[in-house]
Order: sequence, then structure tokens, then C-alpha cells
Amino acid sequence: MLSKKKKIIILSVMAVLLVVSGYLNIALNNSVEDVSNNNNTTQASFFSTYRTDRINTRNQEILYLDAIINSETSTEEAKETAESKKVALVQTMELELVIEGLIKAKGFEDVVVTNTTSNVNVIVKSPELTAGEVRQIVSIIQEQTGKSIDNIKIIPVE
Repeated sequence: MLSKKKKIIILSVMAVLLVVSGYLNIALNNSVEDVSNNNNTTQASFFSTYRTDRINTRNQEILYLDAIINSETSTEEAKETAESKKVALVQTMELELVIEGLIKAKGFEDVVVTNTTSNVNVIVKSPELTAGEVRQIVSIIQEQTGKSIDNIKIIPVE
């Protein structure tokens, strides 16, 4: 059974997340409306919306983990687990950022990378990819993650 203090902390964190999500929703909707209505709007919206959603989700995860870490009622085991999950999440975020930067450095206009324990998904802003471009992307991912080509999915998006 959760203690009263723990319930208050959890509800407080959820309330803060709700407020932050509402603010970001309003801010992003206003910025998207300022963009002209052409094909680039769809592309920009997809990549920016995806990144924003990913950031919001991860910020919520970090807040949740911080609540466990900082809670006086959490066991040492729970705190250690939360700390290790937080470190792993930060490492994943850094790795995705590095891979995105390296792929963009190869000349791609925009890219989003998600890295899980088993797979890497890459969404590239391009109508289609040549075999050479796919090889470049796969090479970058394998160098950074060591994952097999079977665990890499590359999706071109116009």
C-alpha cells in the first residue's frame, strides 16, 4: 500500500507533467500554425512533432525516476534501480543524438533515430534512398551501436 506522502508526491509530479504538456501543446500548435501550408509543413511537422513527443515522454520518465530516487519512502533497491534506468535513458538519448548528427553530416536534411535494446529505427527525410545512402546509414549505426543489420530499420519519409 502506498503511503500518503508517496501518493502526494506522485500526484504532484503528474500535475506538473500535465501543466508542462499543456503548455508545450499550446506553444507547438502556435509555432506550427506560423509555418506556411505546403508540403514542407507536413515534413517539418512530422519531424518536430516526433522530437517533441519523444522529449516530453522522456522528461516524464526522468521526473518519475527522480521522484523515486528522491522519495524518503523508496527502498534502496528501488532507488538504485531508478538511478540505473535514468543513466541508461540518458545514454540512449546521447547515442540517438550522436547518430542523428552523423547521418545529417552525410547530407540528409533531417533524421530521427530511436534506439531500443534490440533495434534501431531511422526515419530519414528523403523521398527514397539509394543503396549507397542506405549503406552509409547502416555503417554509422553499426559503428555506434554494434547492432546487426537485421536489427536496423530505415524508413524514408517525404
